Amino acid sequence: MALREIIKEIEKLSTADQYRLKEFFVKSLNSFSASEPVFKEVSEQKHKDGYTCTHCHSHNAVCFGKYSVKIGMKTMERQRYRCKDCGKTFTDLTNTPLYRTHLPHKWLDFVQCIIEGYSLRKASEMIDVHFVTLFYWRHKLLSALKQMDFEEFSGIVEMDETYFLYSEKGKRNIDGCKSRKRGGSSKYRGISKEQVCVLIAKDRQKSTFSKVIGQGWIVKARLDREIGSKLTTLNVLCIDAWRAFKTYATEKGLEHYRFKSDGKDRVRGLYHIQNVNNYHSRLKGWIDRFNGVATKYLDHYLS
Repeated sequence: MALREIIKEIEKLSTADQYRLKEFFVKSLNSFSASEPVFKEVSEQKHKDGYTCTHCHSHNAVCFGKYSVKIGMKTMERQRYRCKDCGKTFTDLTNTPLYRTHLPHKWLDFVQCIIEGYSLRKASEMIDVHFVTLFYWRHKLLSALKQMDFEEFSGIVEMDETYFLYSEKGKRNIDGCKSRKRGGSSKYRGISKEQVCVLIAKDRQKSTFSKVIGQGWIVKARLDREIGSKLTTLNVLCIDAWRAFKTYATEKGLEHYRFKSDGKDRVRGLYHIQNVNNYHSRLKGWIDRFNGVATKYLDHYLS
């Protein structure tokens, strides 16, 4: 059908239908233009030192034809590469959260929904993608963030633990355990095996370590295994009154300052744990939006 004929058919539509058609075109074209900078940025970052194979990390890769991808109303051609050493092919999106995503132009809108703290069902209504698909998108994104790590802390390091209720949310056929509504609460007072210990450490340059290190009370051996490689004798630890922290700092030869939870001695010059405590509060508020997070996924959310 020629363009002239299409225009004549559009003119026959009612005002309401013409408006709906206009909204469709505007949304499709905006999605296309918004996603293009993302693809360009990914390509530039991955190949800033030349074409590198995502499988064997060889630099002996060449362009190997193109493939088509549909974005909104347009079909785009994107570059494919082939490694001369291992013989495998790859694209700019291989080993990224966008790999094999059929709706890449929806990702920016979805990321904005995550930032705003919307539920998957509300995000599904807003960007017109099924909420089950958004669940997998969320975990692809969180898994990618988890890989963005740092080597060592610098200067003063504040370290403290916080606790989340153990959860098997989403699991079926659980024996001997009653389901809890919207996160629920522990049936025991204080710290117990029903709670998951999360260690948070943060330096003044905002490098942050957060990870699940077990159930129940914090254990010194697990402490060293998880965070020991990131601490050096040049660091000064600010910790709370738990004995495990003090024993660990002493054995590792780290200068440290202890702050009790009674609030009488909160600051000693530059040394305090107020930043990490504030981080705990913001983290709990953000996690609460999800009405309980399954423990097996908690590390993803902590990232």
